[in-house]
Amino acid sequence: MNWFSSLMGNLNYGTVFLLMYIEGTVIPVPSELIVSPAAYHAAAGHLDMTLVILVATLGAVLGSATNYVAAYYLGRPIVYKFANSKWGHMCLLNQEKVEKSEKYFYDHGVIATLTGRLLPGIRQIISVPAGLAKMKFWKFILYTTIGAGIWNCVLAALGWYLHFIVPEEQLNEKIIEYNDHIKIVILGIAAIVALYFLIKYLYRKNKQKKTV
Repeated sequence: MNWFSSLMGNLNYGTVFLLMYIEGTVIPVPSELIVSPAAYHAAAGHLDMTLVILVATLGAVLGSATNYVAAYYLGRPIVYKFANSKWGHMCLLNQEKVEKSEKYFYDHGVIATLTGRLLPGIRQIISVPAGLAKMKFWKFILYTTIGAGIWNCVLAALGWYLHFIVPEEQLNEKIIEYNDHIKIVILGIAAIVALYFLIKYLYRKNKQKKTV
């Protein structure tokens, strides 16, 4: 991925946006190696942390919206045909991954576009089943923004922390080393979010029964 290294060598708000837009689509780009280094530079005073998170989230949301629109208008047969094609495999896609994302979406409902953004293996393609199901666009954007925002805040916090303990030449190595810790934190947040919406749903259901 020479193009990725080249862009990362000139890290600014534009490259963060572009790379996170690509990451938001089905093209495999590691967001950990985008947002955390940008936050590392923010801690050094070269960038603004708030802008890093906002730009990264905007890029991720627009990338996800591209998936949504493509799936919405192209439909399931073409989406699966692409997933099974050479180009789909180059994006690390296959029929099994798309089926898995569809199952997760239908099992959890529209909130899956929020929690799915926090789960490895689902995060980049959860927008596809949302488009196939023709989920309301405003809801899709809202939940995707919240999910992407949470994810980027965690990655930014890691980059900020690493600025104070490791030199820049060891940064990517340390980010990869901390990857399992990131997953645990993110899964914990996803569980809390899912629990909140479950309680909210049960409360509304119980309230409706009482009014009948």
